[in-house]
Amino acid sequence: MSGVRVLAGTRKGAFILTSDGQRKEWDVSGPHFPGWEIYHVKGSPVDPDRLYASQSSGWFGQLIQRSDDGGQTWGPVGNEFSYDGDPGTHQWYDGTPHPWEFARVWHLEPSLTDPDTVYAGVEDAGLFRSSDGGRQWEELPGLRTHRSGPSWQPGGGGMCLHTIILDPHQPGRMFTAISAAGAFRSDDEGETWRPVNHGLRSEGIPDPGAEVGHCVHRLAMHPSRPGVLYMQKHWDVMRSDDAGESWREVSGNLPTDFGFPIDVHAHEPDTVYVVPITSDSHHFPPDGKLRVYRSRSGGDEWEPLTRGLPQEHCYVNVLRDAMAVDSLDDCGIYFGTTGGQVYASPDGGDSWAPIVRDLPAVLSVEVQTLS
Repeated sequence: MSGVRVLAGTRKGAFILTSDGQRKEWDVSGPHFPGWEIYHVKGSPVDPDRLYASQSSGWFGQLIQRSDDGGQTWGPVGNEFSYDGDPGTHQWYDGTPHPWEFARVWHLEPSLTDPDTVYAGVEDAGLFRSSDGGRQWEELPGLRTHRSGPSWQPGGGGMCLHTIILDPHQPGRMFTAISAAGAFRSDDEGETWRPVNHGLRSEGIPDPGAEVGHCVHRLAMHPSRPGVLYMQKHWDVMRSDDAGESWREVSGNLPTDFGFPIDVHAHEPDTVYVVPITSDSHHFPPDGKLRVYRSRSGGDEWEPLTRGLPQEHCYVNVLRDAMAVDSLDDCGIYFGTTGGQVYASPDGGDSWAPIVRDLPAVLSVEVQTLS
């Protein structure tokens, strides 16, 4: 019988949660790397036993960990990250130049075809690639050295490259998102990049319709329709039907269009999920009710999903990398909260139950479907 493995990164370690295809009983392993911030854990779609983890500490710096046995054992791999050549500067909030720095790895994206190739999105806004299982890393400098780079500014969590999407139908095409710069696309394996932000508008920046400067929180794509992208922005849920060339708002009847994660049902490319948050200053659900919203029409029309979720006195947040889906016949949806819960729905969002409670604040959730 098929099963699932949920990979949760938290403020104080990583946790691995496994179940069979029924997704009723869960085995919890962890914490791995206790006391460390684990910004992201993700497995290779080619070899499900190959996992990569981003391990970070304000005291001890940044490490990449790798497992070749599904997370039972781990070992550090090459951790030499450096920006190519003279790192230069970017613009700080007050308009003064600020040197590029390497703070942490926010997101790891294994190749769709090679378990030894993995991409890393870092703060400050750099993109790296390893072709030998994480032993050596090289920057793909075309993104950070884009002509618009000096005008990028950090979002509230830092100037992080937090989303990497690989196109399964055009191997050279990939998308990234940077807070606060916007979305970018490469069609030549990351050598050159261009902004794909036409149609975005962001209040509070000098030019609300600027080419860059938008605080994109997350991008999502269904592998069967790589030209259709969904975006949760700092205000506004957006959709592109032309691989990012243009965007339109699909926030529709959401109670608030502010949030962090966004994801797509594994088998229904028009079914999209978001978690609305009250505002950019109040990072908790409206009215203290934790609700996932689902659109079955690719946006505009949304329904609240509440069964099994707390509907009073709930003031947690769901961060940008903390939602994922499995690919079982009855698609499962998963998300983690800053209150330490990981919720699962085995029926596409109709009902929910916590896999675990009382973990440290959850930073990321990824899911592997196991045969």
